[in-house]
Amino acid sequence: MDVSATNRPVAAPTNSDDHAARVASDLSARLDELEKSGGYDVDSTLSLVADVEQEAAAAGAHMQMWRARLLRADLLERRSALADAMKMMWRVHAWARDNDCRPILARAHMLLARAHTTLGDLNANLDHMIQAVDALDENTPPDKHISYLVKLADALADTGSMPEARERYEQAERAAIALGNVSCRTMALNNYAYKECTLGDARRAQAVLERLQAVSVAYGWELDSSELDTFAHVELRLGDYDAAERMARQALERYATEKEDTDAEAELLQTLATAQRCRGDLHAAQSSLDKSRQLCQTHGLRLRSVFALHEQSELYAAARDFENAFLTLREYHAAEKALHCEQREAQARNRQAVFEVKEARRQAEWFREQARHDPLTGLQNRRAVDERLPALLAHAAADGTEVIAALLDLDHFKNVNDLRSHETGDRVLVTVAGLLESIDTGPSGFVARLGGEEFLVVIAGADLAGAAFRLEDLRRAVADHPWARITNGVPVTVSIGVASAEPDSTPSTLLARADEALYSAKGAGRNRVCVGALSQALEG
Repeated sequence: MDVSATNRPVAAPTNSDDHAARVASDLSARLDELEKSGGYDVDSTLSLVADVEQEAAAAGAHMQMWRARLLRADLLERRSALADAMKMMWRVHAWARDNDCRPILARAHMLLARAHTTLGDLNANLDHMIQAVDALDENTPPDKHISYLVKLADALADTGSMPEARERYEQAERAAIALGNVSCRTMALNNYAYKECTLGDARRAQAVLERLQAVSVAYGWELDSSELDTFAHVELRLGDYDAAERMARQALERYATEKEDTDAEAELLQTLATAQRCRGDLHAAQSSLDKSRQLCQTHGLRLRSVFALHEQSELYAAARDFENAFLTLREYHAAEKALHCEQREAQARNRQAVFEVKEARRQAEWFREQARHDPLTGLQNRRAVDERLPALLAHAAADGTEVIAALLDLDHFKNVNDLRSHETGDRVLVTVAGLLESIDTGPSGFVARLGGEEFLVVIAGADLAGAAFRLEDLRRAVADHPWARITNGVPVTVSIGVASAEPDSTPSTLLARADEALYSAKGAGRNRVCVGALSQALEG
């Protein structure tokens, strides 16, 4: 059985910061425990996880909230609510990707890999495990890195790439040796042997198990139920049925002392039934299989139930009850076909869930973009200015880039609205916006409408004099535009106030100085550019 395994002064933290950190740490510790024990009692754990998720949301602990949500998805999948689980996994995946939260992103890919295995999509399983390993970074605990590497090896083996899988298993064992972690080392060797066995190379599997046995003896490591089950499977392949039954019984005895996934006991009982059938003890084999099928029915273990039908057919055949053997084999194929149909339907639901998540993300991005743009002119709005200008000034202060801010106001714009119409006024605003977009603002500069007839031009990477001449060209372009076709004779001109950012400038101080220059331009007769720092106006 394969298993999972700057130089600026920093403000001192406040009591509120300390409290938030303690809450986040407590929530993380609780999630650590729930992730370890969740598979044993899914329903009880789901309730506890929901509590943690609500507490994290109330505390503003976003990473812990999304981590709890991902654990909830994990538990839902274990409870066979695969469609809901995968939809939730994709949402968590989208959040983790958008927020560059690599631990949650890696775990989301790992769980999606496992879900795709349930769906029978082994290529998608491999793709997600590759991405899961890629998402790990230097902060990932070494034992988790090894666990993910083993899962990647499992995925490679399941897609027939056993040579590549062997490389990953060997790499995982070397990493476990370097770490001194016996648990990780035995996990890597166990899964290695199990995959070799299931792919038909029992001798190679036996050689790997000899290494596992040596580690167990050297470190006094008690083999767990999954490792003992692997020994039983290999002995079955090698034809030593007495040893296989002995190992299967030991696996069940060991299982009784462990907290394992709900389907583990059913699988162990089927291994025992197969060993007993091969030994010729058909009565004992039937008893073991009946127990397994009862567990499958109790816990809704569909896949394991299908395997149980195949073993039941083999039992009937061994008892020379060929009629029931045939009927049960036919039932097995029908159940297998139905399961594959369900898997295909689940794959379709998963594709729909992926589409819904991507569509929701696309719409959210569209709405965010719309919230940062003026609906009339299409220019960026004040919200976008509030987001972009602080970062631009900080970057400029760090690397010495010059930043110029220019406030533009349409002269006597009220006349256009009053003498013509507000529709005409809107057409003027749109036309001016188009003229503004023609100005060279540099690689990180931008143009925005602040409201009404007021606009902002931010030029990056040009000195004050050079920017002033660009703005003078803009002023002339507005004044010389053939407005008669729009305003029927009402003139349209702009006044422009220009200011250059200083090392300690903030958005408010920079725009205040540009506003002072704009006031000077209007006071000097309008239709001109006033450069505040140069105390001069460029007239038309």
